Amino acid sequence: MARYTEALCRLCRRESEKLFLKGDRCYTDKCAVERRKYPPGQHGQRRKKQSDYATQLREKQKAKEIYNVLEKQFKKYFYMAEKKKGITGSNLLQLLESRLDNVVYRLGFASNRRQARQLILHGHFNVNGKRVNIPSYMVRAGDSISVKEESRQLVPVQENIAKAEHKGLPSWVQRDINNFSGRILNLPAMDDISLPVQEQLIVELYSK
Repeated sequence: MARYTEALCRLCRRESEKLFLKGDRCYTDKCAVERRKYPPGQHGQRRKKQSDYATQLREKQKAKEIYNVLEKQFKKYFYMAEKKKGITGSNLLQLLESRLDNVVYRLGFASNRRQARQLILHGHFNVNGKRVNIPSYMVRAGDSISVKEESRQLVPVQENIAKAEHKGLPSWVQRDINNFSGRILNLPAMDDISLPVQEQLIVELYSK
């Protein structure tokens, strides 16, 4: 499957705000947004008024970049959100938050969603005791996620576990660091999702 392989910092600069795509680096002075607060490219420092469509498009692109999904996948999630009861924008973010790679990241077992994706693809995680190597796997309330016994000594896992104790944890998940595991208490509500994304603009874009 096609994946974005260019510099991740360019994505943050394109949106002119931190999307926290590179884990701990985003909290340091090395963050590209801190050093150059304008879009990349030779015309990046020019001020240009955006149309309503451009503003909506940027919100969609921002959400795609944060959750590391492609256009086809993202559109699929939007149509799923439309069919569910409730507010489409809230449903969309809830679906994206329910991806296994996002949950692994939220639990602190990976420094960012891209690393979580790689660890999952290599088969280092179990869901309810069974090996799952699909990053887009949708978790449910009550599911248990754990690092496989033989994978617990991996350097990235050990480093992330050591840092996890000092990081916040969303209210909808529970973590047991000693057992390298976590549990989904309930699916996230909008109040539990803190992202620099205006989901209503995404709904307006797809509703045209």
